[in-house]
Amino acid sequence: MATRELVWDGCVNVRDLGGHPTEDGRETTFGAVVRADSVRKLAPAGWEALLGYGVRTIVDLRFHEELEADPPQDLPVDVVHVPVFPDRTHPLWHRVDRIDKGTGYLLLLEWGAARFAEAVSAIGAAAEGGVVVHCMVGKDRTGLVAGLLLRLAGVPVDAVAADYALSETRLAPLIQSWLDEASDEDERIHRMHVSASPREAMQGVLRGLEAEHGSVEAFLRGAGADTAALARARERLVA
Repeated sequence: MATRELVWDGCVNVRDLGGHPTEDGRETTFGAVVRADSVRKLAPAGWEALLGYGVRTIVDLRFHEELEADPPQDLPVDVVHVPVFPDRTHPLWHRVDRIDKGTGYLLLLEWGAARFAEAVSAIGAAAEGGVVVHCMVGKDRTGLVAGLLLRLAGVPVDAVAADYALSETRLAPLIQSWLDEASDEDERIHRMHVSASPREAMQGVLRGLEAEHGSVEAFLRGAGADTAALARARERLVA
């Protein structure tokens, strides 16, 4: 039986986007798109599991400086790099880090609209086989791209939000370790805010995006994705 929760040695936040009922009575396809934390952390057995799962394309959402920390490695798959967030030195982060997560996500989506459109389009344009979408821990950047894709495929907002919220559970040991390393209580509170992935945040961002643009598809088209590219991305996930 197909399962959404995947175990790939070296990663901790991997799951298939298949198995979600859509609003028109269909279901998203297993093996088409997987969301993950950084696949560059995979052990050899993890790479075997990824390839054995049929993955042939990786869409990497990380910053350029995060790529520079990668060990040299020949990847047996196609890799598309689309850094969807602004560099951490960008002044936008002073606002995003101090407001509720859903509103912060909306600001980041509007700033990087063209990049998010490019990332979703890359999923549609990928060669035959599975696609992995990942960032560093697979929560914010990956969560937003996965949310846009699932909503484009017709998955209800509440189901998309529930998928997003699973990251907090999968990342709990890493988050706790990071909180324990905080230099003081203010820093701990800030880290709690940054590391959280409440379903209300994804509900708010998708409903806010749709209220402003009419639909996720309209947002992505307005950001530069063409209709055919979005159709291919949708069809990859719902046959």
